[in-house]
Amino acid sequence: MRLSWVLTVLSICLSALVTATGTEGKRKLQIGVKKRVDHCPIKSRKGDVLHMHYTGKLEDGTEFDSSLPQNQPFVFSLGTGQVIKGWDQGLLGMCEGEKRKLVIPSELGKRLFRSGATLVFEVELLKIERRSEL
Repeated sequence: MRLSWVLTVLSICLSALVTATGTEGKRKLQIGVKKRVDHCPIKSRKGDVLHMHYTGKLEDGTEFDSSLPQNQPFVFSLGTGQVIKGWDQGLLGMCEGEKRKLVIPSELGKRLFRSGATLVFEVELLKIERRSEL
């Protein structure tokens, strides 16, 4: 009886340890809406050309890039691999004028940093060009 109880407790502890170890390195994309808009006639989708302002930082707050000093929006096609996966996923369903904060795990930002860095972007969608309207 006592041995059965000890084995049960050990089994539970081992299961918890395996679960914690297996998920430790796998972080998910975090999307926070910083500014919503009242009127949103279209939302961004795959294939749209987006005009964005952004500031990119490492998790420790070190800024590594921004479109703001030049006041030159970054323009790209969403969902086509032109940007890191964290952007292709994190900018879907966004409205013109909306601002988001994206916390991007290293797996979704590999094109920028190979060191396993978590990236933090503050982004603002300025304009959506729908592919059918080009």
